[in-house]
Amino acid sequence: GVGKTTLAKAVYNAVFREFQGSSFLERVRENSKNSNDLVLLQEKLLLEVLPGKSLTVFNASGGSRLIQERLSNKKVLIILDDVDDECQLNALGGDCDWFGKGSRIIITTRNKHLLTSHGVDSNRIYEVKALKDGEALELFRRHAFLRNPQMEMRGNLVDSVLRYASGLPLALKVLGSFLCGRGEHEWESTLEILANSPHKKINDVLKVSYDGLEEPYAKDIFLDIACFFKGYERKYIKNVLDSCYGFDTTIVVQVLIERSLISDESVFLQMHDLLQSMGMDIAKQECCDDPRKRSRLWLDDDVLDDVLDVLSRDAEPSAIKAIVLRSRVREEMYIDPNAFTKMRKLRLLILHNVDNSFQGPIRLPNELRWFEWPNCASIPIFSDGQKKLVGLDLRNTNVQLVPKQFQDCKKLKFINFSECEFVFFMPDLSCTPYLEELDLHGCKNLEHLSDVLPCKNLQLLDLHDCPKLRRFPDIPYEIKGLESLYLIGTAIEELPASIENFVSLKAINLRNCKNLEILPSSIYRLANLESFVLNSCSKLIHFPKAEEDWSNPHTQVGFPKLKDLFLTGCNLLEVEFLQNRSCFPSLQLLSLSAKVPTKLNELDVSDCPGLQEIRNIPDQSCCHYEWHCKSLSKIPSDICGVDYSAGLYTCDGWVPNGLTITDLFKPK
Repeated sequence: GVGKTTLAKAVYNAVFREFQGSSFLERVRENSKNSNDLVLLQEKLLLEVLPGKSLTVFNASGGSRLIQERLSNKKVLIILDDVDDECQLNALGGDCDWFGKGSRIIITTRNKHLLTSHGVDSNRIYEVKALKDGEALELFRRHAFLRNPQMEMRGNLVDSVLRYASGLPLALKVLGSFLCGRGEHEWESTLEILANSPHKKINDVLKVSYDGLEEPYAKDIFLDIACFFKGYERKYIKNVLDSCYGFDTTIVVQVLIERSLISDESVFLQMHDLLQSMGMDIAKQECCDDPRKRSRLWLDDDVLDDVLDVLSRDAEPSAIKAIVLRSRVREEMYIDPNAFTKMRKLRLLILHNVDNSFQGPIRLPNELRWFEWPNCASIPIFSDGQKKLVGLDLRNTNVQLVPKQFQDCKKLKFINFSECEFVFFMPDLSCTPYLEELDLHGCKNLEHLSDVLPCKNLQLLDLHDCPKLRRFPDIPYEIKGLESLYLIGTAIEELPASIENFVSLKAINLRNCKNLEILPSSIYRLANLESFVLNSCSKLIHFPKAEEDWSNPHTQVGFPKLKDLFLTGCNLLEVEFLQNRSCFPSLQLLSLSAKVPTKLNELDVSDCPGLQEIRNIPDQSCCHYEWHCKSLSKIPSDICGVDYSAGLYTCDGWVPNGLTITDLFKPK
């Protein structure tokens, strides 16, 4: 419905006379249900390109050979419209050498991967976009006011139609033709109906792509995204889908993107409003009369009563697989404590801005894979038996102790108890061996984390703004997935020597850890570290000594990939590590402190060719040398007693006192 065929027709009509022969094969998908249909299309192609020559094709493979034999020396233009299968391309346009020099083959399809798998270069694939606002208005007016171009309609009604169509030419044409000659009340009535149910003619065209999905679970995952996750981060959606379906859903999501059913926009997954409406309608049509027989329920104007009806009574056996209620304002609902217990198929339950007027714990089925209920008044309880929960989000609840029942959820990968201000203790994490993400940021009273961190699969650990947390757990095994460690504002006094087991760590942020006194020498073994922030660690007075021999030029010491080092607000008494030539070969930014000791009278960064900026060099320093720093462009302007010309003669990018290059050429 985005106008692929219309665009192809326009191109065809504009240029077909420049070729020795041409053929426009419309609706290839519809007209090639079997091999005999392909034979008929091959005969049609030959007849249109070679008029007057009646050629008989007996089978598809013979037709392919005949096309190649008869057209290999002809400059032809061929349009293959709405192709959806590789066999269609193989039968009608197998390769470029089938046709003569200068030929052009244009293919329209809903499946981008079909083109790439057939060998079409990516730079020759054009993705037709929705119309811009001005273009959409022009097309709509052309159809809506065909009989009376001077006719005016209330601007807000026209705008509502344009918003509904969202630039889709098919919708603009269909609705424009339908509303042509109708009055304001009829326009209003139409828009009210469209808000609750999509237009059938538009829906039928859009549904072709959905019906054509053959990959396992592709239809289910499309409906999940349409009903629940449009506009959300792709990573979050993947975590939820993987958890609910029990496998890596990456390829299924990619198929939906290639079919233009969803789009990948930066880090978010989006879809056209009409495709979302179609998906929601499919879910509702599973059973119009009984919401318990639908697979998905969500908070929407026309299904709110259905949701309330399902949640307010003791559950009956149902087909419900997912319930997602996200309210923009806090809603009070009565949720029966046993509303979910008999929902044997329930895999996904998300309740945002929902208050339970029952004021008691609800019971959850053991089949549940993903559960979110921020701000809930009481922690739900699971039925007896093996739990299959993978994702748990109970952020900002009033819970004081994490219930031991969650220790029985051995498949947990994602835990979010962030901003739970009354939590002071986390249970032993050894019961969650598959844990990948643990978010405890903002737990103001958290005092104790697990003694050890045995989670080999850990990828995210967020403990920032936990001001009472004094001890960081030991890391007994190598953890390869964790790349960032945020301990901002904690009360930890030291990092464990086992920190080296975070072998993939790229960033450590210890800003404002005012009790931090000790860094282990094993910190130098974090070979992938790129950013190290120690700002305002006021009790940090010693940087660790490296266990290796600093004097040996062949010893690999320091941080080979470190780009940014922040030491502002520290009270370091010695800076031996800064004076080592091989410590920071990739350093780009160095931020020091006015409290760095006065004995720092030489700063040798001659082996830091990428260094671009030095901040806060203390005034007491009387001599600085930055040799071979080709990228250095900025140092503080208030350094006392420094002869720049003696120490910076090979710093090609350096400009003194924050001046620009043009400033250097201004007359004094």
